[in-house]
Amino acid sequence: MATIRNPIEWIGSSLRLAGSTVADAAHAVVGDEASRSAALPAIRRIRVADLRDALESGVDDFGAFRTDVLFIVIVYPLAGLLLARLILDENALPMLFPVAAGFALIGPVAAVGLYEMSRRRERGEAVSWATAFGVIRAPGFGAIVALGLVLLGIFGVWMLAALVIYDATLGPNPPASMSAFAHDVLTTGPGWTMIVVGIGVGFLFAALTLVISVVSFPMIIDRGVPLRVAVATSVRAVRANPRTMATWGLFVAGGLVLGSLPIFLGLIFVLPILGHATWHLYRKLVAFP
Repeated sequence: MATIRNPIEWIGSSLRLAGSTVADAAHAVVGDEASRSAALPAIRRIRVADLRDALESGVDDFGAFRTDVLFIVIVYPLAGLLLARLILDENALPMLFPVAAGFALIGPVAAVGLYEMSRRRERGEAVSWATAFGVIRAPGFGAIVALGLVLLGIFGVWMLAALVIYDATLGPNPPASMSAFAHDVLTTGPGWTMIVVGIGVGFLFAALTLVISVVSFPMIIDRGVPLRVAVATSVRAVRANPRTMATWGLFVAGGLVLGSLPIFLGLIFVLPILGHATWHLYRKLVAFP
């Protein structure tokens, strides 16, 4: 028969659950003793031609999964439209571009299901839209969530930085209208200063995101490694291929800019291609024994 536990039993049970949750989170981030002592995988040197191959493979995956992928990624342009509408309604036009640029910071999180689809296709397994949600049951899901929170934090800091830049140039008062804002941005000294400083600071945030995530998410999905190992491998991959990875970063940034036009609808096509291509890029970069 069910009984009502006394407060001491309830507190003890809650503490055990909290301890288990903390232990799981710690394992997802730093791993167990075996993973901490294991050697990191080797990093290959790649060229721009390899980026082209990865993009072509991404396009091929998109063609194979077109219907299923469109069902999954339609939420991202809808989210972009919703954010844009909220910004316009709140007279916060200066934040519209930072929100659009922020897709480069949270894009790797949005693409985790696409990595899983490419991984299974590579293995010759059956793939459908439901496959993308299989990452929830993956051994490395805790690490995926942890890294996703890190990128979400980076996005939040970028939004704050963008607001500070606006306040220091054209602000602090909001623009009177969209046309007035466009005029101030494109034809005044403070507007040009905001553009130059904003692009420079945004580049730093995008570079940080690329360095810590380009290999991390695919590697966690593929091998279930802890976050520490995945991020360390991603940093090593970028360090070993600085020019090639910088070129990849420009590909991604350019694709996301094009995908945001018109009104974010292009992301329906750009995001899955870049997501699938990132999986193939990971396979080119990282060599396991």
